[in-house]
Amino acid sequence: MPISLEIVTPDQLLLSAPVDMVVIPASEGDMGVLQGHTPIIVMLRGGIISTYHGDAIDKQMFVMGGFAEVTGERCTVLVDEAIPLNELRREDAENRVRDAEAAYAHVSGNDADSNQQALDRLQAAQAMVAVIDARATDGPGRRT
Repeated sequence: MPISLEIVTPDQLLLSAPVDMVVIPASEGDMGVLQGHTPIIVMLRGGIISTYHGDAIDKQMFVMGGFAEVTGERCTVLVDEAIPLNELRREDAENRVRDAEAAYAHVSGNDADSNQQALDRLQAAQAMVAVIDARATDGPGRRT
């Protein structure tokens, strides 16, 4: 049985479709979500969301973090930003890393919330570079 998936940014609904499975980049590690999953709310880290139809990956996108709410019937993913994998560019990712490093360097050590937000942003940008590197070594048969 499919699970209903919605991926939402502050500006738009990116995807609303039934999928056989979705794999999300939960803060503690990648998490597969199927119909009948135990209800949970998880934080997301920067990484890839993959949707499956049968055993095959149908769609993939890179997300910069967010939250997911999972019930037995649906998975709602709320993200600040999502980028289709084929639109990721090394120069953009490296610029994000530089900007995030600069922001992290300027955060007061006494402000735990700002420190964590800056660190999350830096780690998401670094994850984006890692995804680009991995895709470059996968060759022409890579999935997108």
